[in-house]
Amino acid sequence: MYNTDIPNREELPSTAKLIRSTIIAAIVALILLVTVVMPAEYALDPTGAGRLLGLTEMGEIKEQLAEEAAADEAVQMVAVQSSTERQAPEVNAPVVDEAVEKPAPSPEAEVAPSEPESAPAPEIAEPQWQDEVRVILTPGEGTEFKLTMEEGATARFSWVSEGGPINFDTHGDGGGQSISYEKGRGVPEDEGELEAAFTGNHGWFFRNRNDNDITLVLRTGGDYGQFKKML
Repeated sequence: MYNTDIPNREELPSTAKLIRSTIIAAIVALILLVTVVMPAEYALDPTGAGRLLGLTEMGEIKEQLAEEAAADEAVQMVAVQSSTERQAPEVNAPVVDEAVEKPAPSPEAEVAPSEPESAPAPEIAEPQWQDEVRVILTPGEGTEFKLTMEEGATARFSWVSEGGPINFDTHGDGGGQSISYEKGRGVPEDEGELEAAFTGNHGWFFRNRNDNDITLVLRTGGDYGQFKKML
């Protein structure tokens, strides 16, 4: 036996009320889609409400990051293909001349007076940077530089963006492997050391998201082979 009261037919909502409730719910969902979801997720703001609520800027940031991630992935795929097609040049072994034995001086030979020893030449300090590149990037333009490095090798680097901050992605690839060391958005400069996680190409992808041209200056030094401009 149930204690719940069964509603009468008169208490149940009519078909007209159900249809009206459904239409109201659909209208509310459409309003939320246009004023909240579309600006926040896709940077689409047909009504202007998303801009007032600060949601359109959020959507623009998401779209920008998605575009940069897709561009970085495409650049990495091109870099992997080019590195596999490129063969290392053959290096001929150095030719060593055979040593020629000099005859020992005779005991009757006159001994020339010894000259005073000259002072040792001062040591010349090695330059801090092995490679330096300066490139101008227009608004929206990107570029990439890679170092060929053995696993565990360390390279020093320093870069600066003149004219405005820049977006960057420090990554590597080679032997079927890939890695992202660090990413940054709106960074004016950076310096430090890059240690190769595996043997392959390791370096930086830069993109100018300013409304004006910027000048990127990149300097590198340390334990690496080639310095290559990939893009």
